[in-house]
Amino acid sequence: MLKPLIQKIVVAVNGSEKSIAAAMYAILLAKEYKCELKALYVVDTTTLKQLTMSKFFVAEESKRYEENLLSDGKRDLNYVQKLAQSKKVKIETELRKGSVWSEIVRTADEFKADLLILGGTGDSSAGKHSSVGYEVVTSAPCNVMIVRQQGIEKLFKIA
Repeated sequence: MLKPLIQKIVVAVNGSEKSIAAAMYAILLAKEYKCELKALYVVDTTTLKQLTMSKFFVAEESKRYEENLLSDGKRDLNYVQKLAQSKKVKIETELRKGSVWSEIVRTADEFKADLLILGGTGDSSAGKHSSVGYEVVTSAPCNVMIVRQQGIEKLFKIA
C-alpha cells in the first residue's frame, strides 16, 4: 500500500503577513490530510554578527536587538499555535537562532518533513523568505511550497 504523500509539514514563520498566511494554509493542509505540523521561527543571528563585526551595531545593541527578535519569535509562534488550536490541529513550534535558510532546511531534515511551506516571495515586511527562498528551495530535503493564495484568511475562518 502506498503511504500518504504528505505526513509531516514544516512551515517557516517570520512575522510577516505572508508567513502568517502560509501558516494558515499549512494548518488547513494538516487538518485536511491529518499531518504532523511544525512551525519554525528563526532569529537571524548570522546577520546580527555580521552587522556587529562591520561596526554597524555595537555588541550591546546587537544583544538587545537579538532579545527583541527572540521575543517577536515567541509571540509569532504563540499566535500560530492559537490559530492551529482554533482548528483543532496539533502543532509543534520551535524557535531557533542562526542562518535563516540553513536552519529552515535543517529543521525540515530533522523533522523528516515531506513538505516545507514558505510565505510568498516579494517584498516581505520582515525581508527574510524572499532573500533566502532560493537557498531553501535548492537545499531542502523535501518538496517546497510557496503560498501566494489571496484571501487565505477568509478561507481559514470558514474552514
